[in-house]
Amino acid sequence: MFFRKKTECTHLKVNPDVEGQYCPDCGKYIENKWYMVRCTCCNVKRKTIIKQGLLQPLTKYCPNCGAQAFYSQEVKNINFIDINFAALKKEIGTNKTGDRNQLWVEREPEPVRLLGLKLN
Repeated sequence: MFFRKKTECTHLKVNPDVEGQYCPDCGKYIENKWYMVRCTCCNVKRKTIIKQGLLQPLTKYCPNCGAQAFYSQEVKNINFIDINFAALKKEIGTNKTGDRNQLWVEREPEPVRLLGLKLN
């Protein structure tokens, strides 16, 4: 009763190295976004974790200045230095294909012409 099984997809099969792809388990379009937490006082990068869906620093206080306040920023291009401080959040994005209508026009058949004669 206390421990319920989660029915939400965790999107484990979505690769973190792509910007986004469809999840093979649930079929939704998943966008990979990297976030980093910084101290508001000294702007030092802090190790980021995701706890209950929220971005938080790993430690309660900044190791550089001791401040508790922080802010998060989205990292567009992750590099090998920032990967130790950033956290990956897999968010459900907008469907890229969507519903589309296509229209094509068929040509009317041309009249048959035999040796310059018109047959109508």
